[in-house]
Amino acid sequence: MREGSLEAPTRHPIDWKNPKFFDEEDLFGELERVYDICHGCRRCVSLCNSFPTLFDLVDDNPTMEVEGVAKADYWKVVDQCFLCDLCYMTKCPYVPPHEWNVDFPHLMLRAKAVKFKKGEVTFRDKLLSSTDTLGKLASIPVVVEIVNKVNRTPATRKLMDDVLHIHKDRQLPEYDSAKFRSTAKPDASFPVKPGKQTPGKVAIFSTCYVNYNEPGIGHDLIRILKHNEIPHVVVEKENCCGMPKLELGDLDAVERLKNGNIPVLAKLAREGYAILTAVPSCTLMFKQELPLMFPDDADVQLVKDAMFDPFEYLVLRHKDGLLKTDFSKPLGKVSYHIPCHLRVQNMGQKTREMFELVPDTKVTVVERCSGHDGTWGVKSEYFEGSMKIGRPVFKAMAAPAPDYVSSDCAIAGRHIMQGMGKTSADKQHPLTLVRIAYGL
Repeated sequence: MREGSLEAPTRHPIDWKNPKFFDEEDLFGELERVYDICHGCRRCVSLCNSFPTLFDLVDDNPTMEVEGVAKADYWKVVDQCFLCDLCYMTKCPYVPPHEWNVDFPHLMLRAKAVKFKKGEVTFRDKLLSSTDTLGKLASIPVVVEIVNKVNRTPATRKLMDDVLHIHKDRQLPEYDSAKFRSTAKPDASFPVKPGKQTPGKVAIFSTCYVNYNEPGIGHDLIRILKHNEIPHVVVEKENCCGMPKLELGDLDAVERLKNGNIPVLAKLAREGYAILTAVPSCTLMFKQELPLMFPDDADVQLVKDAMFDPFEYLVLRHKDGLLKTDFSKPLGKVSYHIPCHLRVQNMGQKTREMFELVPDTKVTVVERCSGHDGTWGVKSEYFEGSMKIGRPVFKAMAAPAPDYVSSDCAIAGRHIMQGMGKTSADKQHPLTLVRIAYGL
């Protein structure tokens, strides 16, 4: 028996098509086995609220062992997990190929899927995870003005808290009627120049957030690609990537969304495009979760290999000698937060590397969970927990008295600014900062 593992973690496919996957008795047996291993280790206690919740349940029962925890209380641990993946990728010594085979996030995913199958999810959770539908409705001209006003008005926010349990103090992103997909002006006219590590042309997968909430992020990506004379297109047709439905445990919805996205993206991959998404969770969905859910789908695997984070692509272009570095504007002091779903892509700190190409720019990197975590930190029952998790990040981001606060995850950036309170710093997405640095 090995005590821990020094080998790189590996991931087993998610066996969600097997009826046993949804067997609650079998699930509880695996939860008890893994909870007992976690109880004996406790390395992950500082990562999120799942582990303190588990350890309190163990320590507060007469046996002080997992066997003394009521099975009904197992769900309390599940509900605190937002599938950030950090325990698997950065802390746990017992992940595969270790014989104990602990994959805590995917066990939590299985539990969420069982819960969803039982119908134990709220209207609010289904609503919040329907990002594409919400975006289409909320971004309609005139409607968008009403929605944004409602989200800013204390009286209606109190009502939303009481009825929908969306916390009244959570700052919500605004919607934009000038959607990215309908206003983008890509340019495919440049000659294709493949590099040793990068395809020479790009397809942009917009994402729900960029399309409906902050289209400027997508426009800045286009301006950077144009400046570097990289031919690019916007993906012809797209659905939500499926990450919000995955976090809900609605795996059938994930499959439906996959069936809409993958044929379009696989065609682009076959044509030699690098596919870029400006939201780390969406990139991770195509790089990791869908390939593990559909390991035998050749098109899913093809898209996985073609998918890039924008800064992963740009830094590799630089290493290929194909990126312009004619930055004309220093950025000063930048407090940069690396989101969890970017960290677990195992590609290094590519955004930081890009910032460091800009003269007279000092980057402070904060590599810790912000606590917002998709829709989790919006919910009334988790808002205070999300602010507590984020407190060390808020403090670290504010410490250098930065000119800019930036995160690849736009909602994490907003959450951090809310937690920092009064500050002279300007919040900007990393792509926007690169566009500013280029003087575009």
